[in-house]
Amino acid sequence: MASSAENELIVEQIQIGPMQNFTYVVGHRTTREVVIVDPAWDIDSLLERLDEKDYLLKGALVTHYHPDHIGGSFANHDIQGIAELMEKRPVKAYAHKDEASGVRKVTGISDSDLIKVDSGDTVRVGEIEIEFLHTPGHTPGSQCFRIRNTLVSGDTLFINGCGRVDLPGSNAEDMYHSLQKLKSLPDETLLLPGHNYAHVASATMGETKRVNTYLSVKDLDTWRMFMG
Repeated sequence: MASSAENELIVEQIQIGPMQNFTYVVGHRTTREVVIVDPAWDIDSLLERLDEKDYLLKGALVTHYHPDHIGGSFANHDIQGIAELMEKRPVKAYAHKDEASGVRKVTGISDSDLIKVDSGDTVRVGEIEIEFLHTPGHTPGSQCFRIRNTLVSGDTLFINGCGRVDLPGSNAEDMYHSLQKLKSLPDETLLLPGHNYAHVASATMGETKRVNTYLSVKDLDTWRMFMG
């Protein structure tokens, strides 16, 4: 049976957009305060979902600056994201300090719209504490969010893989070290990735370690060969 503390935690997974993105709503059931992770593609529908449940939006959490996660121009398409969110709800966006310039460039939001965080920083949403974990590799300022025994991993770690490291700003060695950091989390940690790329939408870290080849690489030299 779940404890009363666990029952107070809101974590909702929402698949949205043509690239199988996941957006997350995280918050505190009693106060109804929530933050939204990587809002993109259809801001009106996301806000309608919050309003239907009487959630009070307190901020947006950014895993990384790619437009399919936070909006902007991508492949000749303009994607809705945090800029459109802020027009309707004047909240701040929390981005890693190394990602802030990329977020501004991609979305057009101002520096005053951002709260720059570092690894180990936390933010409280009602009585729920969210910890920021810097996990560079996919982008320089990629970050994950740890909420008790749950990890929202963005494009750093998927159930069957990891984020691409052949894009501008990506770094294969950084990705190796970030995956080692996440691999050290308890096996019962629930992994919630940034895309629906696997046979299931979520899995424990223990299950992920069993199926994810990228987490089985034991040293950096092997990783370099593995990644070409």
